[in-house]
Amino acid sequence: MKRTHLPLNALRVFDAAARHLSFTRAADELAVTPAAVGQQIRALEDVLGMVLFRRTSRGLELTDEAIAGLEPLREGFLRFEESVQSMQAGQSSYSFTFAAPREFYAQWLAPRLAAFRREHPEVRYQLIGGEEVDFTEANLDFAIRLSDGPGDLEGVQLAPAQKVIVAAPDAPDDWISWPSAPGPEGSDAVLQVGNPGHALSSALAGLGRTMLPLLLVEDALEDGRLVALEGPDEGRRAYWLVAPRPQWRQKKVRDLVASLTAE
Repeated sequence: MKRTHLPLNALRVFDAAARHLSFTRAADELAVTPAAVGQQIRALEDVLGMVLFRRTSRGLELTDEAIAGLEPLREGFLRFEESVQSMQAGQSSYSFTFAAPREFYAQWLAPRLAAFRREHPEVRYQLIGGEEVDFTEANLDFAIRLSDGPGDLEGVQLAPAQKVIVAAPDAPDDWISWPSAPGPEGSDAVLQVGNPGHALSSALAGLGRTMLPLLLVEDALEDGRLVALEGPDEGRRAYWLVAPRPQWRQKKVRDLVASLTAE
């Protein structure tokens, strides 16, 4: 059966214009002029024999016909991305490049990656920097971030957003502060650090008390290296595994996510 020729470039322009409802912003995304966007849309409308956009007093609007075709179109583009990734790297390859906070990697992630590798001996890992590494520049498959959600990425929360105030047994009643835990009002921090990993190390050393994500201190609480002074209470930030949607849809990433969230 003869396949219909698809005007892929015009469809890509249509997708961008539909997301922004603006030819100007679509042009900025695609690095072309607004006039070029308009030309592509008109050419696509001619090919399809329908109107895709209406100009109203509120701005640009999609027609009913355009709305009906938009979701299948976007699914198609995702399939194209998956196809290209499969041809370039092969989804049978279980090689992961990822970024994670050092303390989270040591306390929680590393043992679970080891368990996943016992099930998949072909797995190889490459850990790149900390949690704010750029996905594109580092070619990451996924990242772990302490945040209040996945933002513009796909993601899964690895544990409830719970926080707890902890200290080593017999530690002094001094506060160890870090950006998300400045301390109770009026308290004077004996130590100020830059991240939860340093706060955890300081608490384990007996320098004082601090507030940390429960997930980060569960093992230390269980074996008695730390004691819970307050909480756990509901917090705003949690550890999320995040990835752009093309990486998120890879089989190897889905398998790893299933393993990490199985408990």
